[in-house]
Parts: sequence; C-alpha cells; structure tokens
Amino acid sequence: MSEPSHNHAEAHDRQAGVLLPVLEFLRRHAPFDQMESEHLEFLAKRLKLTFYARGEKITDPKGGPASRFYIIKQGRVRGETPSEDEQISGNAWELVPGECFPIGALLSRRPVRTVHRAAEDTFCFELEREDFLQLNKLSPEFNDFCTRRLASLLDQVHRQVQASAATTGPGGDTSLNITLGERLRREPVSCLPTTPIREALETMERENVGSIVIVDEHMHPLGVFTLHDLLSRVALPGRGMDEPMGEVMSPEPITLPPSAFAFEAAMLMANHGFHHVCVVERGRLKGVISERDLFSLQRVGLVNLSRAIAHADDIPALAALGGDIQQLITQMIAQGAQVAQITQIITLLNDHITRRIIDICTREFPPPPVPFTWMAFGSEGRQEQTLKTDQDNGIIFEVPEGKSAEDIRQALLPIARRINEALDQCGYPLCPGNIMASNPECCLSTTEWRERFSRWVEGGNPEHLLKASIFFDFRTIEGDSRPVEALRHWLTSKMAGNSRFLHLMARNALLNRPPLGLVRDFVVSDDAKHPNTLDLKLQGLTPFVDGARILALAHRIEETSTLERLNALARSQHITQGEAQSWIQAFSYIQLLRMRQHRRQQAAGETPSNRVNPDTLSELDRRILKEAFRQARKLQSRITLDYQL
Repeated sequence: MSEPSHNHAEAHDRQAGVLLPVLEFLRRHAPFDQMESEHLEFLAKRLKLTFYARGEKITDPKGGPASRFYIIKQGRVRGETPSEDEQISGNAWELVPGECFPIGALLSRRPVRTVHRAAEDTFCFELEREDFLQLNKLSPEFNDFCTRRLASLLDQVHRQVQASAATTGPGGDTSLNITLGERLRREPVSCLPTTPIREALETMERENVGSIVIVDEHMHPLGVFTLHDLLSRVALPGRGMDEPMGEVMSPEPITLPPSAFAFEAAMLMANHGFHHVCVVERGRLKGVISERDLFSLQRVGLVNLSRAIAHADDIPALAALGGDIQQLITQMIAQGAQVAQITQIITLLNDHITRRIIDICTREFPPPPVPFTWMAFGSEGRQEQTLKTDQDNGIIFEVPEGKSAEDIRQALLPIARRINEALDQCGYPLCPGNIMASNPECCLSTTEWRERFSRWVEGGNPEHLLKASIFFDFRTIEGDSRPVEALRHWLTSKMAGNSRFLHLMARNALLNRPPLGLVRDFVVSDDAKHPNTLDLKLQGLTPFVDGARILALAHRIEETSTLERLNALARSQHITQGEAQSWIQAFSYIQLLRMRQHRRQQAAGETPSNRVNPDTLSELDRRILKEAFRQARKLQSRITLDYQL
C-alpha cells in the first residue's frame, strides 16, 4: 500500500517543481503580485506555454469571440488596429513580459478589436476563457484589475508610497481620501451654552482635548471654544470664570457630514483659517476633526501656513514662507496624496500668496484710477501648478466714460511691475516669454482683450496658436471676477462657432505625439544634453491639456482645468464616462510622477526637471506610464476623427 503513496508524493513534487518557476514569474508582475497564494496557484496550474514566431498573429478580430487570456512570458507583442494606418493614427503599441491581453474582449465575450502580433519570437502563457472567468470570480484582486485596470495599478502605486511614508514617520492613517466618519476616533467633547467657563475648562482638562463644542439640548452645534479662545476671549478681556460658554464661543462652526472626505475638511480649514470641523449627521454632532487629525505626519500645518500668509506684513516675510510651502507639498507627496489634492493645495497657497502680495504692493502706490482684476494664464490658470513654476499673469479692467484705456494702463503698469517683482522674490520666477501683467500687452481693458483674442482666432498662424494654448486658460486670482467670467463666456461662444481655428488647434496639437516606441517601450531623446529621457510635461501632460481644451472649446465648456474639462465633457455626454476616467487617471499619474521626480531632485540639491530616464523607473511605474501614454494616443485619435486629420 506504500508504493502508490510514494508515487503520489513524487508526482506532487514534480508538479510543485514545474509550478514554482511559473509562480515566481507571476509574483514579479501586477496584478498577480497582489493575489492570494491559492488563487495564484489556481492560475499557474491552468496555464499553458505557447510559442509564436516573429510576425505571427496571436489574436485577430476575424477569429470570433476571444477564447484565451494571454500573459507574455518572453518576447514582445505588437498591438495593431487593422482598419487604420498605425504609424499615422498612433494606434500601435507594444506589450512586454508580464503584460496581459485581451481582457475587455474576454469579459464581454466578444471578438478582439486589435490584432496582436509577435514583434519577435515570443512565448505566452495562455489561459482558457472559462478558467479566466472562474479566476475573475475567485480573486478580488484579479477582478479589480480586470475591471479597473489603470486605476488598479495607480492604487498600487499609492499604497506603496503610503506604506513607505508610514515607515518614516509617526503612525496614523494619513490618507485624505477616507471619509470623516472613518476618521472619527472618539465621542465629541461638548457642553451647553449655559455651562460656566470653569466647568467647560475642567471638562477639556479631564478629556485631554484642546477644544470643546457648544451644543443645544438636541446636540446641534452652536459654536466652538479652543485654548486660543481662552486667551483672547477670556483671559485678556478679564471675563469671570462663571460666565456662560455661549458668551465666549466662536459661533456658527464649520460643519460637514460623515460622508465628506478628509480632503474637503482640509481645504475648508485652510480657506477659513479654522483648526476644527464639526462632523454633523441629521443635525446632531457626531465628532470633531482637527487639522492635526488630518496631517498627523506633517511638520508644517496647512491652516497655520494659510494664516501666516494672510498675516505677513511685507514681501520678505512672505518669501520666508516658501520653504514651508515646499515642505508641506513634499510631505503630501510622500504620504501618497492624490495629485488633484496636491495641485489644489498648491493653487490655494499660491493664490493666498499672490493676493497678499497684491495687497501689500498696491498700498505702496496712490489708489489706481479704476479697480482692476488680476488674472492667471497657462498652468496657473488651469490650477495645475507644481512646485517649480514661473509667472503667467495679466490684468483686465473696465474703462469708465471720459477716460482712455492707455491712460489707465500707464497708471497700472508700475503697480503690476512691483507685483511681478515681488512674486519673483517669493519664488515665482519672471516669465521668460514676458507673459506678465507688467507687459503692456497683458494689461488690457475688456474690449482690448476681446480684440486681441479675435485677432488670434481670425489669423490662426503658428504664433497665434501658441498664444491661444497659454492665454485661453485663464481665471481670476484677485479682484472682481465678473469681467473675467464675461470674457470667458464671450471666448467660448466665439470659439464654438469657429471650426477653422479649432481645426488648426487640433492639427497643431497632434504634432506632439506621446513617446511610445515600436522597438522599445518608449522613444527617448538622443539629444546630447538630455540623453535617453522623456519630457513628462511636453510629451506626457500636454497631449491631455491640448486635447481637453479643444474638446471643451468646441462644446462650449467653460471650465479651464484639464480634469474639470474632461468631467464636464462626460457630464454633457460629449465623451463617455469611461473615456473621461481613463484620461483623468492617465493625466493624474503623469503629473504625480513629475511631482515625485521634482521632490527627489530637490532633496538631492538638483534643479527640478521634467525629464526622466524611463530605465530608472520601477517596472510598475514603467507599465503605468506606458498605459498613460496609450491613453494620450486614444485622446489624440478622438481629435483626429473629430477633425478628419
């Protein structure tokens, strides 16, 4: 009876020996590296290794519904859209070991839309469709990857960054992407408005908290009292300790529901200069969130930084805060904050500094002859600035009856020059192209701005197209926003009716192709100054920025941010929700990769650069970057079809 048992053990060992190298290969690649061992073994046992000679088709739209799932083990596979010229349309790409296909066709039980061809002698692991569908049911990680592909890979990057941050600082969940309800750790400390100050302070001491919420008998928050209030509202005015809390509280506290995200609370605190937000559900106080709860790893607080900017007395004091701003953003990147959150906070702080500079500088001059509005253009106008950015700004003003635009301009230019110089002093370099309010061409009346934009739209030469790509993304920074909104509405209406200029913008945008290679993953620079590098801004972000701008202007979308434009286009059903999410995720990843690189360069004492050598990236980053570039090509293909280019 022992012989069969011995043979069975040998067979089991042989099977384990065969599976081991397959499992080791799978564990080196996403999403398999995230899967449970039992599900990975289920997959490995059912894979079959197949060889394809160079040039041989692996999938073909003419072959009927997709029947196999492929994982490239060795070699390269080229994806082609057979109905178009791939070199022109940009619909050709390459897959390398660890990548898999054709997921969408298998899930939908339809034929593939792409010819997959071996670009060289290639080995693929193959899984039958029924086993693929079974694995999709068994493994949540595999299912998440198949249904959310790019988003799933991005989640993995964020988890890695956050895990790294958690090992370098104090504990606590530092994500700004969870709800306030998940963030609450204790019952709120509260008292009635009739409670004596002494009793409330004793409660705060006993509970070891720095604030207390004043509520009515139904637990509806009426106000907040902090230790800062103790000094300013009780000690200094000499109030008695038996006076009621209702007399010394800060009334009308900021409230958010438990479903609101931590990032919303952070932005509210920074905008209002408060350190606490009350979490309220159906009118009842559920808890209190402090700035410390949201930024437990950060040595620089967002609210304190906003307050310091607002109270800076002069330009040197503002300039001294530059290091704190950089440190705050660096810490947020290290903690794995989403790129949209980081850019919003950069925008918030940059706007605060600009407004404070304008306030300080205008007080150095006699009152201007008319009110003026300070505008931002380009990346600042789109709210997409990173840590390293120069100035793109201008002024718009109205001309009262009996005055001339030129007279007003001459009065405003010295003020504008002082503001531009102060911004430069605070770390925002002067624009090399002189796109600044101190340039007479950027300090214009409403009528003059319209005339200038009209000349570009009607002319359409290369210089006009370049200027449109910068100036058409504008927003208000300081002053009356109505002239800016009116100018945007006028421009949007004018552009929507001018198919010729939109066609020229589309053609110009398509000159900048994402650097996907057919021989290697990426087409890198052979320039001696920047060898073997990609330009993440020009080659990665710009195709999304240009594409979103063209589609938005064509469909009367007035948003200026790339992400807001894509979301608005999806809401109005000019693009699908799936397209919008894929393009938003791709754009956000490239922006995040750019910020991470800037952070590393600054930490090493180097000048921040948009260029990256893809060979220095991790396999996961290379894979996501390649997919992001593919999404840029898809957006450009949409532009190509819309304008028959």
